[in-house]
Amino acid sequence: MDQKVPTEPARPATRSEAVARLTAPGMAYELVTVAVDGIPRRVFRNAPVSLRQMFEETASDKTFIVYENERLTFAEAWREAGRIGALLQREFGVGKGDRVAISMRNFPEWILAFTAATSIGAIAVAMNALWQSEELAYGLRDSGAKALFADQERLDRLAHCSADLDVPVIAVRARPDRRARALPELLSAIGDAQMPAVDIAPDDPATMFYTSGSTGHPKGVVSTHRNVLSALLSWELDAQASMLLSEIAPPEPAVQHATLLGVPLFHVTGSHAVYLQSYRAQRKLVSMYKWDAEVAAELIERERITSVTAPAAMTGDLVRVARQTNRDLSSLLSVGGGGAPRAPEQVRQIEAAFANAMPATGWGMTETNAIGTGIGGPDYLRRPASSGRCSAVLELKVVDEEGRQLPAGQRGELLVRGTSVFKGYWNRPEVNAEVFTEDGWFRTGDVAHIDDEGFLFIVDRIKDLIIRGGENIGCGQVEAALLLHPDVHEAAVYAVPDERLGEEVGATVFGRDGLDPEALRAFLSAHLARFEVPRYMRVASHPLPRTASGKILKRQIRDEAVAALALAKGAA
Repeated sequence: MDQKVPTEPARPATRSEAVARLTAPGMAYELVTVAVDGIPRRVFRNAPVSLRQMFEETASDKTFIVYENERLTFAEAWREAGRIGALLQREFGVGKGDRVAISMRNFPEWILAFTAATSIGAIAVAMNALWQSEELAYGLRDSGAKALFADQERLDRLAHCSADLDVPVIAVRARPDRRARALPELLSAIGDAQMPAVDIAPDDPATMFYTSGSTGHPKGVVSTHRNVLSALLSWELDAQASMLLSEIAPPEPAVQHATLLGVPLFHVTGSHAVYLQSYRAQRKLVSMYKWDAEVAAELIERERITSVTAPAAMTGDLVRVARQTNRDLSSLLSVGGGGAPRAPEQVRQIEAAFANAMPATGWGMTETNAIGTGIGGPDYLRRPASSGRCSAVLELKVVDEEGRQLPAGQRGELLVRGTSVFKGYWNRPEVNAEVFTEDGWFRTGDVAHIDDEGFLFIVDRIKDLIIRGGENIGCGQVEAALLLHPDVHEAAVYAVPDERLGEEVGATVFGRDGLDPEALRAFLSAHLARFEVPRYMRVASHPLPRTASGKILKRQIRDEAVAALALAKGAA
């Protein structure tokens, strides 16, 4: 009798089939349904319990952080983070649930401080390093930070904050002063301490990232260990599903996988998609002091970098350099996006400009821990305007103004629900009540449609936001800063299309005679981050147009400003 020979299962025909196979019982990415805050969620059965567990389990001798001439292995980074964790506990009294703020460039210490804080059960507060003194003070007070890690630029801004801002400061690569104590000296006193033992549950809070809304101050987005880890494993699952569907396996690099960190770590693109994803992948992380496309190309060649993930403005810069340089960029296998949509033409340019790299992108928010949908390769080339299909741990729907779900192809507000969605805004119960439905759906404020194959297309925003190179800028916050000027009576802030950054900040103001745009910009520089200060400024000779109810007609003002700008460029 002939013996049956085991055969490989047939290749899945669709992404849904691939995901179902990979998440089935007994598989590495098995998904099970559990109640989280009383709502059923799909969770990865085999996920680490906490970020701490992930850090500890991946502490190998492989190269982890590369910054200029400095190199740390995963094991060395874990040991150094352990000393910082002990320092936070012993010297600063940081315990579970306390907030530890981080405000600096992409130095290795950012990563070590984040690792330490989340590993002792504290909440790592990733503060926008572009904030000026007023915003920095607001974030520290709002979060109730028990300690702040800051570099020299942030210490200089902190010097302009009021003396009653009583937050202990740890100086990183900076001169200590009356407020700040140098990290190396503090660690010298600690010695070779290990990471303190702390029990951390999956639904304990882990991170707080600030995001700009359409009005008022930035809001602190609080996420749990489970929220963050669900995002990381979801990206892994999507990659495995793509490989399962592909008839051609991606080429294996001859050396360790490496990724370029050119995005600030205070963005979830930088912290999650680039930095945190590197642990389980054992991927080398090459960090840049600031974005420079020429330097990026040099690092890609020298470090044999295999992936870059960045907003459209930065990947567009890289495409231009790739066309002009003789550097060997053939190690690149993926050029990912995030933070803002790409122009369809750039999607095609990425494929043409790099020998082996394919374009990829996705839609996500700070509130979803950077995941939501994903798309890459041939799917992306065929649908360059799409943000992709939904993550396995999330659900998406598009609704009308009455909250009724719309059929495929119809535009409405995008809602998202699932395991990576944040816990809530810090100390904002009234806002949480507005943005979450009773059954756990989060209102994104994006206008979108989903086609009959499940591909998401973001087409507009309900919220009054500008997305400048991946940075969310609340129009209301910029307007409020303009109105602080005694000579400004009215202000309207809006998005102006920009070829490189996607959108730039524009403003039309009305006030006393003699308003000078340059003087206004100088005034705003003391109240806003540089990227928030309007690049385009118009001074109106009459009060701004309003509706019968008194609301400023911002769309009309914006259209007039954009038309005038286009006319001026055409005449130049």
